[in-house]
Amino acid sequence: MSLSQRLDLRTSQSLVMTPQLQQAIKLLQLSNQDLCAFVAEEIDKNPFLEHGEAGGEGEGLVTSPNDGDDHDVSELPTDSLAEEGPAPADADVPSDGAYDNYAPQDQGGSVYDPSLSPRPLEETIAELPSLRDHLLSQIHVDFSDPAERIIAAALLEFLDEAGYLPAQLDLVRSQLGVAPDLFEAIIVRLQRLDPAGIFARSLKECLTIQLREKNRLDPAMQALLDNLELVAKHEKTALMRKCGVDAEDLADMLTELRALTPKPAIAFAADVAPPVVPDVLLVPLAGGGWHIELNHETLPRVLVNESFYTTLIGGARVATDKAYVSERWQQANWLVKALRQRATTILKVASEIVKQQDNFFIYGVQHLRPLALKNIAEAIEMHESTVSRVTQNKYIATPRGLFELKYFFSGALATTGGEQTVSTLAVRERIKALIDAESVEAILSDDRLTELLKTEGIDVARRTVAKYREAMNIPTSSQRKRIKRGK
Repeated sequence: MSLSQRLDLRTSQSLVMTPQLQQAIKLLQLSNQDLCAFVAEEIDKNPFLEHGEAGGEGEGLVTSPNDGDDHDVSELPTDSLAEEGPAPADADVPSDGAYDNYAPQDQGGSVYDPSLSPRPLEETIAELPSLRDHLLSQIHVDFSDPAERIIAAALLEFLDEAGYLPAQLDLVRSQLGVAPDLFEAIIVRLQRLDPAGIFARSLKECLTIQLREKNRLDPAMQALLDNLELVAKHEKTALMRKCGVDAEDLADMLTELRALTPKPAIAFAADVAPPVVPDVLLVPLAGGGWHIELNHETLPRVLVNESFYTTLIGGARVATDKAYVSERWQQANWLVKALRQRATTILKVASEIVKQQDNFFIYGVQHLRPLALKNIAEAIEMHESTVSRVTQNKYIATPRGLFELKYFFSGALATTGGEQTVSTLAVRERIKALIDAESVEAILSDDRLTELLKTEGIDVARRTVAKYREAMNIPTSSQRKRIKRGK
């Protein structure tokens, strides 16, 4: 066998992610605050980028460079979804071409001051998780229902430094459009999260949660909690009488009480993460519909200095100097285009989410529609991965509260006619209603629940019914039978 050399010519196609494309993807995932920090670093490295000065009364984002020496790159359109009054869930919405009608506004913008950035301090204690992140990770696991997860996330924003909720939450509940029973049930579930005692509305409730978790909430201890004012006054005789214990038992109870944590968030006192700032603002219009815009106060205002580039490139005599100047100039212009593209993409995705979930913003969480990334991606003609990146770590401020964009996505189940129009939330609520209405003589099994749902036009599998039932912490049919017979 002889060996020989030969030369072959082949053609092939491959997808290569350039550094610019990778950076653009990174920018899309950043929140507005993280974006400010990134732009500040780029300005430090690039001589052709500058911080913009405070503008006029209006604010904006980024555009391509205009003609002139200094290119202001901080203006972008906002979006309005105006209608004659509130639109129903199946109302016609503007087509994608409607975005072509949104012209840039000649407005000023916000200035990003890197000296005010909290990031250096955050980095010094990066190993410490924030209380908010710690609780959010638990909420994502414990609340599988999208509507309940939205309510839980909204309540998270009302925790004070000690980890308590305000005593009065009626306004929050009415804004979300939640029934009192469901609202209270979600608070109870939140109170089971770690650290123990979190989401309490009073000191008594905080201590009660911790004692219940330790299985030490007996009648005597409950009586002690009911008389905390006597504990503060050291009225031991009165406490012994009210709790029905002797002095030795009272001393043990007080020792146990003092071992509890009255401020459950104290372990996260070093948390310096800034409060959540919305990336998108949703404002109702007087005549109906919505006005959507990016939060310009949290966006960087960047200038590209063309006159400085002209001076440097004209005075460069060495090839390496010219290459350096050209490279930095290209990077500066690329950053402008990438920022504008990011802003346009976020605005498109947020606008489409508002269109799809219009009834939620009008009527409340019970009207949350089934929605998938694919629905948004098809409507705005983008890839699902792009929509996924946009909805991560992006928050929208609405009349009903502050929500992460990803919270508005929930599953759908097919009807017997095959249409994907039944929200999983609606199915859960129907299962709960059927179980609540059952009698002790006719306890509904998961198979029977499946049959009843199919008669109502909801095509759902038995295992799905069981999964939803377990997610709502509803016992099995045999357990419910024993419970109801015991009553």
